Amino acid sequence: MVTQKSFRISGTGCALVDYLYKPLNFNDAVFSRYLSKNAGDGGLAPGKLVFKEEFEQFSGDSYMQVRDTLTNKKQPVAVNIGGPSIVSLIHAAQLLHGLNADVSFYGCMGSDDGGAFIRNQLTKTPLKIGKYKTGAQYTPFTDVLCDPDFDHGNGERIFINNVGAAWDFMPSDLDNSFFESDLVAFGGTALVPNIHSGLTDLLRKAKAQKAITVVNTVYDFLNEKQNPLKSWPLGNSMETYQYIDLLIADMEESLRLSGTSSVEAAMNFFKSTGVGAVIVTHGSNPLHFFADNVLFGKIPGSTLPVSEKVKLQIRQNPDKVGDTTGCGDNFAGGVMASIAMQLIKKPEQQVDLVQAVALGIASGGFTCFYNGGTFYEESPGQKAQQMESYYLGYLTQIGKEHVL
Repeated sequence: MVTQKSFRISGTGCALVDYLYKPLNFNDAVFSRYLSKNAGDGGLAPGKLVFKEEFEQFSGDSYMQVRDTLTNKKQPVAVNIGGPSIVSLIHAAQLLHGLNADVSFYGCMGSDDGGAFIRNQLTKTPLKIGKYKTGAQYTPFTDVLCDPDFDHGNGERIFINNVGAAWDFMPSDLDNSFFESDLVAFGGTALVPNIHSGLTDLLRKAKAQKAITVVNTVYDFLNEKQNPLKSWPLGNSMETYQYIDLLIADMEESLRLSGTSSVEAAMNFFKSTGVGAVIVTHGSNPLHFFADNVLFGKIPGSTLPVSEKVKLQIRQNPDKVGDTTGCGDNFAGGVMASIAMQLIKKPEQQVDLVQAVALGIASGGFTCFYNGGTFYEESPGQKAQQMESYYLGYLTQIGKEHVL
């Protein structure tokens, strides 16, 4: 790995405007009519994403009118930059403050208020722009409906997504600089359809340039709708997995990608594909992971719990809790930041995946203490400083020494 030049991370995938509505009650009678009855039918479901057009077909109603009903015409409590790609990259850039690293995003927005909002908000972050194309359609956005009391107080969200200008972003929009980065990340590409279908070639191209490749997934509603009984594809063939050094997915995504019904079976499937390493998150439950490649070495199937310090603080100070939006995205950003940190300081050594997961867990947990996925710093390094006690506390919790 490099020692003198900057460690470069480039990423692409889902980036949008998040409108957060809370607190709502998913068990309220007004929700019952609009809840999903069968997988992929276009109805609302806790923890899942649905496209606005599909929901309107399911309900027969205008989504904007339904939103007024579900939220009692309340304004969103937060408007934020969202999306598994850009949120994870912003977080990685924030954690890498002071180190010789650059983090860049490639994507597409519209020439509308949503696009102007994103451009303005990005000036408050250390994320660089490799290319932010202006498409012909509106800027992608997601309404996030949040029930903080769902799942015994752990909280859950329902996502209604509008793809918009993401349809206009193509594989050809990714330049040579993107592929020549030290780490190339694809986040939530199921919400950027042309990038998602081109993943096989894009990942192959990145590996040809000796880049580390990370893929963090999102619920693939398009494929779920088209083939609800079939496993979700990544790219155009199973070959895609061979070009992924690290795959990060939540439990449901891992089951649908693998076409299995248990995490053990899903892990066995992933091992058979030739993927380098996999992390499967599961909300407030322990996560699962394994590795078998040069980057991380060989790690058999393992589990790690969530942060007890975060859980305790949520129980003791419920009034200071924000929401769980972006927890998974920040988890992915924390893992990528740790990979970069380790390789910047010790370029020739294997990456300690457990340490990377630990920073991911601290990152995801810290997200619960503010609204939305993106944290806007008042000064460079603020987020890393505020997160440090959670990270070190988690290392102590699992009995691991901080080796950096």
